[in-house]
Amino acid sequence: MNIYKFIALLVLTTFLMGSSFAIVKLGLPYSSPLLLAALRFILAGVMLAVIVIALKRPHPTSKEGWIKILTIGAFQTAGVMGCIFLSLRTITASESSILTFTNPLLVVIFATIFTKVRYRLYQWCGVLLGLIGVTITMGAQVEVQIGIIFGILSAVFWAIATLLAKKWGVLFDTWVLSAYQMLFGGLLLLLASFVLEQPFFTVNSHSVFILLWLSIFSSIVQFAGWYYLLQNSDPGKTSAFLFLAPFFGVLTGWILLDEPLKPSLVVGGLFIIAGIYLVNRNFTAKNIRGETLKDSRA
Repeated sequence: MNIYKFIALLVLTTFLMGSSFAIVKLGLPYSSPLLLAALRFILAGVMLAVIVIALKRPHPTSKEGWIKILTIGAFQTAGVMGCIFLSLRTITASESSILTFTNPLLVVIFATIFTKVRYRLYQWCGVLLGLIGVTITMGAQVEVQIGIIFGILSAVFWAIATLLAKKWGVLFDTWVLSAYQMLFGGLLLLLASFVLEQPFFTVNSHSVFILLWLSIFSSIVQFAGWYYLLQNSDPGKTSAFLFLAPFFGVLTGWILLDEPLKPSLVVGGLFIIAGIYLVNRNFTAKNIRGETLKDSRA
């Protein structure tokens, strides 16, 4: 892939990932959080489902296949996004994005415990740096707010969804999996909205624009761009640039919401960014006998 095209797509997709936190925060005055999340992913899921049906992409042919997609959607869309939207009621977009994007660090821990995958020393150093960063970031709080708990839970759900997608993702067409896990997750969020909150959505030009931006750009375009990069470049090297997402989360929170750049937030964020980079980076080096060390990431 042309280097300029690669950089442009990389910046675009990570910007859409990170900036979505600030966009969601802008939308919360117009909607209850779970309903806004539900509408976002139902709309995105329906649009993408129409596309994959029109393109005749292969769909699951068994009930077990659909159940697996539903399970991924329950964690990836309902769990992750529900917690993100709820976290933004009490903490800043910057804090929520930093906590959520610690998920690659948790993948290393969960995969080691549950799947017995072995990781390199530098990847464990990344986990350690990330945990230090979370501690520094949370240390800025006088008290532990519920938003911090939801932010951490979003990372936990994302890590679980990542492991499920690694295990089951090969069974499905990528675009079909994305469309229906978003749709199923959105429907679960809609149910949760009517059970756990008093749902409301104020229809005006601002709320509709925010909803469409989240559904089209922060969901479909972001997903399409990211998977195009993974399929047309080295996935390990591309994933290493995920550290840009929390950077853009902090930056857009500062620009769009006038959120303060606290020293603890900046320092903690830098530790987490370094940790994400180490966890995802594909290093190639030679040991003293000249043998090539290969990455053992899951």
